[in-house]
Amino acid sequence: MDDALVRAEGAGKRYGSGSGAVTALRAVTLAVAPGEFVALMGRSGCGKTTLLNLLGAMDTPTAGEIWLAGQRTSSLSDNDLTALRRRSVGFVFQAFHLLPTLSVRENIEVPLLLAGLPLGARARELTERVELAHKLEAFPHQLSGGEQQRAALARALAHHPPLVIADEPTGNLDSHSAARIMELLAGLAGEAGAAVIMATHSTEAARWATRIIEMSDGEVV
Repeated sequence: MDDALVRAEGAGKRYGSGSGAVTALRAVTLAVAPGEFVALMGRSGCGKTTLLNLLGAMDTPTAGEIWLAGQRTSSLSDNDLTALRRRSVGFVFQAFHLLPTLSVRENIEVPLLLAGLPLGARARELTERVELAHKLEAFPHQLSGGEQQRAALARALAHHPPLVIADEPTGNLDSHSAARIMELLAGLAGEAGAAVIMATHSTEAARWATRIIEMSDGEVV
C-alpha cells in the first residue's frame, strides 16, 4: 500500500436511495503501484467501469476511500477533482471520444492545453510513436477505427500522466488493430513508468497485464 499510486480501501458505490437503491460496488480494497498493468475482468454489470471511475477520480465512493497520487478523492471539491484528473490521469475509452471538429494534432494537444503545459513537438512525437504522423492534420471521420484508437491513446499519454485508465480499449476494433493497441498501450505506458488499469472482456487483451483482477456482482473475487 505504501508505494501505491492509487488505492481503494473498502470502496463502495451506491446509486439512489431507499428501496430503489442499487449497489454497483461493494467494499473493494486494492492498490496499484507505478509501472503495474492491471486488467479488470468480469461480466457486463459486474462493477468494472464503476471501479475505473472511482480510481480515475471521475466519481467518488459512497463507502470507503479512494486515494490517488496522495489525495483522498472524497475530500476534494469538484474543481480540485478536475485538477487532479488533468494532472494525474489519461483516459482511453472504447468509443474513442475524439473531438470531431479537431484534427489529430489538436485532439492530442487538448490535455496539454487543459494542464497549461507547452505544446511544442509532443503531438508530432506521439503520432510518430503510434504510426499516425501522416494523419497529423486529419480529422476523426477520416480515420479507421484502429487509427482513431491510436490517436486516442496518444491523447491519453500526451501530458505524461502517472495513471492510465482504459475502459474496453479494444472493444470496437478488429483483432489486428486490437493487438496493435495493446502493444502500444503496454509499451508506451511501460516506458513512462505509468500505472495502467484496464477493464476488458477480452482474454487476449488481458494477457498484456501484469495482474488480472476478476470481478462479480460489484466485488473482487
